[in-house]
Amino acid sequence: MSTQADPNLYPVPSEWAQRARMNHASWEAARTSARETPDAFWREQARRLEWVTAPTRIKDVSFDKADFRIRWFEDGVLNVAWNCLDRHLAEHAGGPGGGGGTGAEPGGGLNRVHHACDSSPNQITDRE
Repeated sequence: MSTQADPNLYPVPSEWAQRARMNHASWEAARTSARETPDAFWREQARRLEWVTAPTRIKDVSFDKADFRIRWFEDGVLNVAWNCLDRHLAEHAGGPGGGGGTGAEPGGGLNRVHHACDSSPNQITDRE
């Protein structure tokens, strides 16, 4: 779709597109897989996370008015803080503020956020 057709669409800079984890072809393949084999697709997506207890039930859905429910990964136990922040801190060489592998320059904004998030819980526990 042209950006002129919709003024709210902006072209992706080519250097961003080159670093993207998914291109148009892989997006189409994922979309097809999610539509044709949704349980297998979402089971595979769940493997991208680190679970305390991995889910065995992928989805439980009923649109019946008497028994309406939408449950995803209901028997899994997830540590959201670990998956959203901690595991990324652990992955990068040099730890918080080190800049290794973060895609940001040493001392840059992303590194400062990592350092602040990593050190704040330690400051709180050190006071106890």
